[in-house]
Amino acid sequence: MTELTTDLKSLHEATLNNLKNSKSNNTLRAYKSDFKDFGAFCTKHGLNSLPTEPKIVSLYITHLSKNSKISTLRRRLVSISVVHKLKGHYLDTKHPIIVENLMGIRRVKGSIQNGKKPILISHLKSIINVINEKKTEEIKKLRDKSLILIGFGGGFRRSELISIDYEDLEFFPEGLKIRIKRSKTDQFGEGMVKGLPFLTNKIYCPVSNLEKWLKISKIKSGPIFRRFSKGLSLTNKRLTDQSVVLLIKEYLNSAGIENKNFSGHSLRSGFATVAADSGADERSIMAMTGHKTTQMVRRYIKEANIFKNNALNKVKL
Repeated sequence: MTELTTDLKSLHEATLNNLKNSKSNNTLRAYKSDFKDFGAFCTKHGLNSLPTEPKIVSLYITHLSKNSKISTLRRRLVSISVVHKLKGHYLDTKHPIIVENLMGIRRVKGSIQNGKKPILISHLKSIINVINEKKTEEIKKLRDKSLILIGFGGGFRRSELISIDYEDLEFFPEGLKIRIKRSKTDQFGEGMVKGLPFLTNKIYCPVSNLEKWLKISKIKSGPIFRRFSKGLSLTNKRLTDQSVVLLIKEYLNSAGIENKNFSGHSLRSGFATVAADSGADERSIMAMTGHKTTQMVRRYIKEANIFKNNALNKVKL
C-alpha cells in the first residue's frame, strides 16, 4: 500500500510538472499575476480563492466588469482555472452562473474590442525618416531601423522579434529567411520560417537595413538585437520586449504622431492591415504572421477594406 501511495504521489507530481511545461514562462507569470488579483478580492471579502467555487468566480467577474473589457474578464477566468489545475483542484468554469453572467455583462457592455492602432506605411516611413534625421551614432540608427523594419516586414510578435539569433538567419539573392524557434501559438517548438524579399526602395527595405546593421555591429552569433551600454557600446545582452514598445513610442512622438494607442503589437497588426489593403489574401497573411485561425486576420482585412468596399461608394449624391 505504501509503494502504491508513493507511486501515485510521484505520478501526481509528474502530471503537475507536465501541466506547467505546457505553458511558456511568460504565460505562467501572467496567470499568476491574474490570480493574485483574484486572491486579493477573495481576501477582502472573506472568500476562498483556492479552491474556490463558481459563485465566487462569478462575483469576481461582476466586480471586474465595472472597469474592465470583456477580453480581460475571459483572460482572468482562464487564469483562475489554470491555477486550480496546476494545484490539483477542479473548477467548473462552464457553470451556468459564470457563463450566463458573462453573457449578461457582454450585452450590457458590448463586445467591440478597441485594440491598439496598427503602424501603417505612412507611420513606418515617418519613423524611419525621423531615425535618419537623429543626431546620434550610425550604429544606433541602424539597430533601431532594422528592429522596426524587420518587425513590420515579418509581421512579428515582439517576443519573436527580440528572440532572433544570428544562427536563425539565412541570406539569399532574393532576400532573407528567418527561422522562428518558438512563438506564442507554437508552444511545442515546431518552429516556422519567414521569408522577407529585398525591396526596391532600400531606405525602407528590412533586409538591406539588417545587412547594414550586422556589418556595422560585427555580430556573428547570438542575439541580433542587443542593448547598448553607456557611450553606445554594444553589449551581448538581448533587447527586452518592452524595449520594442518604448522605441516605437519614442520615434512616433519625434515624428509628431500621437503615440498613446500604439504598442509593440502595432508592428504585427500594421503589417497585416497594410498587406490586406494591398490585396494579399488571408492565407498569405497567415503564412507570414503565423496566425493559426482566420478570425483575427479577417478582422484586419475587414478594417483595411472599410472604405475600399464601402457601399456608400455606389451611391450617387
